[in-house]
Amino acid sequence: MKISRIKVYQVDLPLLEGKYSWSEGKSVDVFDSTVVEVETDLGITGYGEVCPLGPVYLPAYARGVRAGLEELAPALLGEDPRQLLVINHKMDRVLKGHPYVKSAVDIACWDLLGQLTGMPVCDLLGGRYGEEITLYRAISQRPAEEMAENIAQYRAEGYRRFQLKVGGHPDDDIARIRAAREVLEPEDKLVADANTGWLMHEAMRVVNAVKDIDVYIEQPCLTYNECLSIRRNTTLPFVLDEVIDSSAAILQGASDGAMDVVNIKISKFGGLTRAKQARDLCVSLGIAMTLEDSWGGDIVTAAIAHLAQGTPPEFQFTSTDFNSYVTTSIAEGAPQRVGGRMSASTSPGLGIRPRMDVLGDPVWTSD
Repeated sequence: MKISRIKVYQVDLPLLEGKYSWSEGKSVDVFDSTVVEVETDLGITGYGEVCPLGPVYLPAYARGVRAGLEELAPALLGEDPRQLLVINHKMDRVLKGHPYVKSAVDIACWDLLGQLTGMPVCDLLGGRYGEEITLYRAISQRPAEEMAENIAQYRAEGYRRFQLKVGGHPDDDIARIRAAREVLEPEDKLVADANTGWLMHEAMRVVNAVKDIDVYIEQPCLTYNECLSIRRNTTLPFVLDEVIDSSAAILQGASDGAMDVVNIKISKFGGLTRAKQARDLCVSLGIAMTLEDSWGGDIVTAAIAHLAQGTPPEFQFTSTDFNSYVTTSIAEGAPQRVGGRMSASTSPGLGIRPRMDVLGDPVWTSD
C-alpha cells in the first residue's frame, strides 16, 4: 500500500452556544477546522482532522495547518501509511516541529490501517475497555451565576464532570468555583481550568481561598516552573495541560511530583501515534489522563473516543465530545454523547464517513 494523493479541506464549525470564552478575555465563535484525506493505490482512503482553538491558545493556528501540509504532504507520496513510526519519522525530517500540522495525517493513517485490517482503531491502539467512556463539559467563562446555571443545565443532560473556565480576576474566579460546586453533587467532579491565565500571586490567592472545596486546579500559570510552585503550596489535586506536550514533559512532571492528572491533546503530540506513546507512559507511571484534543468536529471526536476507550478505566479521568459543541456535522458514524458518555465505533478504522457535501471542494491537493 502506498500513499497516492493527499487532499486538504477547510470547514467552519460554528459554536452551538454562540461563543466560547476562556482566560484573559480570549474567545472563539467559529472554529476553523482542517480535514485531511489520504488516498492510496489500493483504493482505500483515510481521514483525519485537526482544529486549533484559535491562534492564541497553543502555538498553533488554522491557516498554519494548511500551509504546513503544503510543505509536508508531497514528501509522503509513495510512502506506506501502515508504517506509522516511519511516517512520523519522515514528517519530522521534512518539517521540524509543528506537531499539530502532522496530527491529521497521522490520524488518517490509523484510519487506513484499521480499514485494511478490518479492525477499529481502538483495537489497534491496544484494546477496548468497557462499553463507553466518561465525558466532561467545558463551561465557557461568564459571571459566576451564569456558569453555575450552565453546569446545572448540562448536569440535567447527563454530564457529571465539568471543566470550569477561570483564569480571570481572582475574586471573580473564587466566586465562580464556589457557585459551580454548590450546584453539584458530591460524586461529581469539578476542574477549575485557568488555561495559564493567573500570575503566581493570583493563583495562590485562589487556591488558598477554595482549599475547603472539592475542586481540581488545572494549569494555573504559563510556565511549568510557575505551575510547580503553586502545586507545592496546595493540597488540591492538580492537572497540567498546556505544558504537557511530550513524553519528556510527562517524565519531568512525574519526577517532580508536579501533577496528579495530565491532559493529553492528540494534535499537541502530533497525532495518535505519539498520543498513544504518552498515554501508555502515563499508565506505567500511574498518572490519570484527560484524553482529548484542542478542538474539532466529528473526526476529531472519533479519534478521541478510540484513544480513550483503549485506556484502562482507572486512568481515564475524562474526555470530550467536541462534536456536540458545534452546529455542523462533518461525518457520519461519529460517536454521539448519551447521558454524559460516548463509545468508540466498532467499525473498521475510525468508523466515520465524511459528509463531502459539507466539506466541499478541497482547498489543496497534492497533485
